[in-house]
Amino acid sequence: MKIAVAAIGKEETSEVSPRSGRAKFYLIFNEKGDLLEVISNPFSRGGGGAGFGVAKMLADKDVDIVVGRQVGEHMDEILKSRGLKYYEMIGPAKDAVTRIIVQEGRDS
Repeated sequence: MKIAVAAIGKEETSEVSPRSGRAKFYLIFNEKGDLLEVISNPFSRGGGGAGFGVAKMLADKDVDIVVGRQVGEHMDEILKSRGLKYYEMIGPAKDAVTRIIVQEGRDS
């Protein structure tokens, strides 16, 4: 399981970004909560289509779950169409991942 967190910074302690499609970074964690990769979001600036671009980018990285503070309607549709789950959370990225790991463990 890979978890991508929309974050305002590159560190595990960075806050979850309020804008998922336009987040400056995506932090990729594994099912143990280890930080695997930091991605500078190429869609953080510019015109429309950020949600579509981010969803494709994360799906191509084999991400299973995306975390952000808020997801737009278009991004939500794209994530669902690609089979990715989405959680809306606040707080530090690492804390969000820990909560998801616990939640997913309960659901399985």
